[in-house]
Amino acid sequence: MRTAAVRAVLIMSLTVIQAVVAFLCTLAGSWLAFPMVLSGVASTVVATWSVLDVWVTRQVWNQRNGVVSVPSSTARRMRRERRSARRAARAQARKDTRIRRRGAGGLSRA
Repeated sequence: MRTAAVRAVLIMSLTVIQAVVAFLCTLAGSWLAFPMVLSGVASTVVATWSVLDVWVTRQVWNQRNGVVSVPSSTARRMRRERRSARRAARAQARKDTRIRRRGAGGLSRA
């Protein structure tokens, strides 16, 4: 997956460079303009194919494994709820130990 993404980025960058060269050749009136435009069209098709390959592969992987790499708002909300529940439990435990200490001291004096 990662190598396909790198390959797609390289192909896209070469296609952009090729398009710029074809444009400059056209402006200069060079004989190289027509072949560069034809190869630019072909490389655009290849670049589109490579980007689609990466995109479809990622979608299939996500569908099979059921995991999305970006944390969703649901996951964030659940994490927040767990964190607040832990805080509340710790606060309750502190309160219980304080009450026990105070209660035990009060009973021994009576």
